[in-house]
Amino acid sequence: MQVLAIGNSFSQDASAYLHKIAQSAGKPIDIVNLYIPGCPLERHFRNMMSDSKSYELEVKATYTGFLVSMKEALLNRRWDVVTIQQASHLSTKWDSYWPYISPLAEYIRKLSPASRIAVHQTWAYEEGSERLCQMMGYETQQQMFEALENCYRRAADEISADLIIPSGTAFRELAKEGISPVYRDTFHASLGIGRYTLGLVWYQTLTGGEISDTTFEALAEPVDADTIKAIKECVKRVGQ
Repeated sequence: MQVLAIGNSFSQDASAYLHKIAQSAGKPIDIVNLYIPGCPLERHFRNMMSDSKSYELEVKATYTGFLVSMKEALLNRRWDVVTIQQASHLSTKWDSYWPYISPLAEYIRKLSPASRIAVHQTWAYEEGSERLCQMMGYETQQQMFEALENCYRRAADEISADLIIPSGTAFRELAKEGISPVYRDTFHASLGIGRYTLGLVWYQTLTGGEISDTTFEALAEPVDADTIKAIKECVKRVGQ
């Protein structure tokens, strides 16, 4: 499977272990990430319009040293799935999605007509964090999650997306179970539990495969066997 993520550091987090997880289950995924830190849909749209070579090209979670345009990436190969997402700090504000997401989807369909389009639902910030309470203005993590969930569902409907990748929902499930640390700086995913969970969610959503078939566990931050099992149960619930 060939997957192109038009994203930012959140798609970088999500793609960190994806290819290794998929490989361990015998369902190879070539994941390519177009990376600009904190990039919102508006900037993706402007890059599309200008054909700007602004994206750092990451292949299977490895920086290649190349800068590419969105057009170059879309035409590079036959993509099975192309993902798009909003920057996390704008994920709860519907007016930040519009009018940018529809032209982006049209552009993807024009240049890569065989691809399914997936909307990557990002996640809420850590409970009680300065970013959640002061920057975003929420009292609870659940409030931010509900707001972004509504926006992503609306965005998916707006562009007739084929899939929603429920990363934010998975992080909420981890929080309900008291599984931590999920974050490394109150908003990016932790290098162990957080990124591993995201990889499982993407694998399950994109392939339809059983995550019980995955055996990869060589994470940058060690996670014990009981926690691995609990994470997989959370991700399975998200996919039901």
